[in-house]
Amino acid sequence: MRREDIIGFIRDYRVIILIVFLIASIASISINGVTEGLDLQGGSTIQIHLEQPVNTTTMGTVTNVLDKRLNVFGVKDVQVRPSGNQDVIVAVAGVKPEDVSNLVGSPGKFEAKIGNQSVLLGSDIVTVKAYSVTGNTWHVPFTITTDAANRFAQAANGKAGQPVNMYLDNNLVSSPQLDPGLANGVASTDVEVSGTAASNGAALTQAKNIQTILQSGALPVQVSIGGISSVSAELGNQFRNGALIAGLAALIVISVIILFRYRTPQLVIPIIFTSLAELILILGVASIIHWNIDLAAIAGIIAAIGTGVDDQIIITDEVLKGNQDFKASATRKTRKNKKATKKKGKQSKTAAKPVKVSKRITGFKIRIRSAFFIIYASAATLIAAMLPIAYIGFSRGATGIGVLTGFAFTTIVGVLIGIFITRPVYAKFVELLLGKD
Repeated sequence: MRREDIIGFIRDYRVIILIVFLIASIASISINGVTEGLDLQGGSTIQIHLEQPVNTTTMGTVTNVLDKRLNVFGVKDVQVRPSGNQDVIVAVAGVKPEDVSNLVGSPGKFEAKIGNQSVLLGSDIVTVKAYSVTGNTWHVPFTITTDAANRFAQAANGKAGQPVNMYLDNNLVSSPQLDPGLANGVASTDVEVSGTAASNGAALTQAKNIQTILQSGALPVQVSIGGISSVSAELGNQFRNGALIAGLAALIVISVIILFRYRTPQLVIPIIFTSLAELILILGVASIIHWNIDLAAIAGIIAAIGTGVDDQIIITDEVLKGNQDFKASATRKTRKNKKATKKKGKQSKTAAKPVKVSKRITGFKIRIRSAFFIIYASAATLIAAMLPIAYIGFSRGATGIGVLTGFAFTTIVGVLIGIFITRPVYAKFVELLLGKD
């Protein structure tokens, strides 16, 4: 390739877009890192035992509440799945068992009483606001429905100074006294639960737990902790080492196959570079959106990159076929021109040159469009197959089939990155490299 061709290639808008995205991905990975799932960084597995067997609907409510509760609490990698009709397995990454055992083992039944009269229930809560901690005292404000506010106002009318006992799972957590402003019979939808702890850190933990439980709602059945176990990160370390070795071996095998197939060493580097670029871009997206990379997600990355290599072979074959067709056409035209030259002289030979160049450019574009038609059709089929799995996973949290969400989502992201960013650049390079033969 000439120097002018290389400069033109680098200045192409598709190449510039790829470079910009690569720089952004590397920067995000360097700053934010990549969040590893339970399989890689270790964590905890907690068995939740329900007090009685339940049907599918109730089990779905239990898993949804637990999944929501852990997500509200801030646990990043959560897997909640039913085990039979009376147990739920909760797996969380990078979190100590004691940090979440009380959270998932609590039914979350909230009740407020004035004397012996129940005035508020958890079902009356509309929204839970951000908690605040001052010293060792914590506050968790929330709003209630209008009907609940009217019921509370009637019960509190004329009882200024009396305590409002607030219970969570029948345990007293707060007993604030009725303010005169709340004991005048006027309804208010703003309520607060507060308390004190032994230290500021304990107050923060308690406030966060109560806010999370109130926000996620109560479980429909009583639950208890059946067992707790820790998941070692040793498997993750072994898998990382194995993945590096396997990836290196795969690159070597791909390079040998490409070299043997095309007899063109210049094609090995761009195909390997494109695969590495796709890997960096996928990890960059995961880093930006804080997507957990677990074993399922790694399988999705492998599937996406494998699809990318197939697409690059399709592009290369189409360009080579176009090149061969052009050479065959050029040979026929040369023979024809030689015959015409004998009859018409130099003028006929000169007139054929611009037609030759024009047909060559058009032929390569047609071949590349043909390749991308195949690539787009293949990508659409793959994405269509992955969407139901991704939808079910997102709609059901991390329960049941939702554990495959990582595989589906990562595969879709990898395929989209390939067809819109990396493969057009590879097509441009191949056209530039093989189109000059």
